Amino acid sequence: MTMSQIKLQNHPDSDEQPEDEGKYELPPLVILTEQRYEGETCEGQFHGQGVAYFEGGHVYKGMFSKGLMDGFGTFTRAAGLKYEGTAYYNEEKNSWYKGDWVRNNREGCGLRCYPSGNTYSGEWKTNQRHGKGTMLWLNLGQKYVGAWQDGVQHGQGTHVWNLRRKDGSQYSQSNRYTGEFAQGQRHGWGTFYYAGGAIYEGEWKNNKKHGQGKFTLSDGRAFEGHFVDDQIITPNLRAHSAPLGAFPLSHSNSSLLGPDMTLNIDCLLDMIPERKRDTERKQVEFVVLRQERELRSICSFYSRLGYARSPENTLLLSRLQFWRLLKDCNIHHHGITLTQIDRLIKEDVDPAEIHSPFMPVLLRKLISYLVIVAHHIHSKDMVSPKYLLAACFSKLMTDDILPNAKNVKGFLFRQPDVGVMAMNYMKRCWEVFQLFCTATRDELTMTCHHLLWMFKDFHLLDHKLTTRRLLEIINTESHNPDNLSASVDLEITFLEFFEVLLGCAEVTCEQVSETLKEDHRVFGSNTETRKDSPEVETGISSAQDGSQWDVKTEANEIPEPAEYTDDPGGEIMCRPAENNTKDCKLELKMKTVDEFFNHFFFPASDYYQLVTRNIMEEKHHPESQVALDKMKQKPNNAVRTTCS
Repeated sequence: MTMSQIKLQNHPDSDEQPEDEGKYELPPLVILTEQRYEGETCEGQFHGQGVAYFEGGHVYKGMFSKGLMDGFGTFTRAAGLKYEGTAYYNEEKNSWYKGDWVRNNREGCGLRCYPSGNTYSGEWKTNQRHGKGTMLWLNLGQKYVGAWQDGVQHGQGTHVWNLRRKDGSQYSQSNRYTGEFAQGQRHGWGTFYYAGGAIYEGEWKNNKKHGQGKFTLSDGRAFEGHFVDDQIITPNLRAHSAPLGAFPLSHSNSSLLGPDMTLNIDCLLDMIPERKRDTERKQVEFVVLRQERELRSICSFYSRLGYARSPENTLLLSRLQFWRLLKDCNIHHHGITLTQIDRLIKEDVDPAEIHSPFMPVLLRKLISYLVIVAHHIHSKDMVSPKYLLAACFSKLMTDDILPNAKNVKGFLFRQPDVGVMAMNYMKRCWEVFQLFCTATRDELTMTCHHLLWMFKDFHLLDHKLTTRRLLEIINTESHNPDNLSASVDLEITFLEFFEVLLGCAEVTCEQVSETLKEDHRVFGSNTETRKDSPEVETGISSAQDGSQWDVKTEANEIPEPAEYTDDPGGEIMCRPAENNTKDCKLELKMKTVDEFFNHFFFPASDYYQLVTRNIMEEKHHPESQVALDKMKQKPNNAVRTTCS
């Protein structure tokens, strides 16, 4: 019995949606001519279980139907490529299909793995996802379970988004949508469960909330109304569904937010036509409510930076920590400095306090500040001005804040224990910072140029800490760190000043660090621990140091990651190297910080201020010029205490 020629064609689907896998080169069409067949037949055709041998050495063993390979079987090509229920589409064998076939097409139930690692398991029809199935997008952290049609989500289904951070971790919850899809988009009636605990239930159109819907907050308050393009148009707060009390919307000045989150964004609303202000404000509040949990968590996290112990709900965010949040989220990469942000959010603050690192930032102020910053950096990118403030704030949260917050950078807080120790030097460093500031706009500000002159006046520059190395430290978090001269005239905040000092400590006290490492190699085998000297305080000791300190916060938050937890003894111990290499590196780091401030920076500052004061007192005496010349000629080591 002979068999007519059979065409065998591979069909790897390249459309994985929502990501594009690119196009793949398909294997050439294979023309099979049967040489010999062993197995069952029906009405003169191959039908049932059998083995077919083809010209060129190809072999198929499996099920046949009316003369065609149909069902489960194993096809082995002469080149060695084998299809055993599983068809491989590339040499790396990371693109494959395992499952049912009908007339040489993927049809029935099967599992498809794509080169990216994404997988689809479910029903197929003519080589496309069709019917019920589950798709996993590995790199995107997404999952869809539900109905498919012609390769895309269509019908009832559930799509889950895991919220990933740039450091690889992810939030404890995920966004989830359950409802109707049409042509791959949320369309029809569906429910969206936000990671922060809020829920939207209502109509959708082309992936946006559109039509009647109900938005329920995590505290039980519910808003019903008509949505257009993701924005609520006619909100109605249902008092009976608000166990914590309702905020009526009967007049234009009412707020959707609780008292600890009430916004102060009048500076932005004043730029909007009066008839639109109330709607604009409510749209911003709506976005805030949607992100409430994340905002509270971020506020709580940053308020604990610089503390050895993290008592829940007892610390207020300071401006210093707020600056760190902005830098962690790369806000300064949008063409705005932290000092410029201070001016945008200054409200009615005394000019002397505008740039103070000790100013408390309540939760409601934090959110208001972020809304103002969002408008400044994103408004020019918005295509449509409709609900501009809400769109800008949503973009800031999605693109800048959520992916980057809590991934602490910089020299101060990146290592929690070092940050705790460094905060003990904050008050004196703030005094030095103010000394070298200049008065502009009734404010005291410093530029990188002033900072360079300070190091020169203090005689701290040498063969290790050169001007170039200092500029590299200053530009560590710059958008373009290789362009060292670009930042010279930029104003800096106290945070940036303080972190430059900590960066210089690593360079200036490099020899001290090497000496300590040698000591550790000699004595590291001792089982007795040795205390760090001098003793390190476990936190900021008093309100006189400009601390926050021990004030009840408005944030109600969950515990944060373990890296910001208590140091059991309040002292840094160096244990045997084989078990505690990390602890000993931390000890070395903390000693270099102590050496820099107590043996280099503060003595140099004291000497400079002493000479300057004497000159001012004797400015009418000719000897003053002689003293000034002597100060300028003072050798570098004259203002340094021997490090031993």
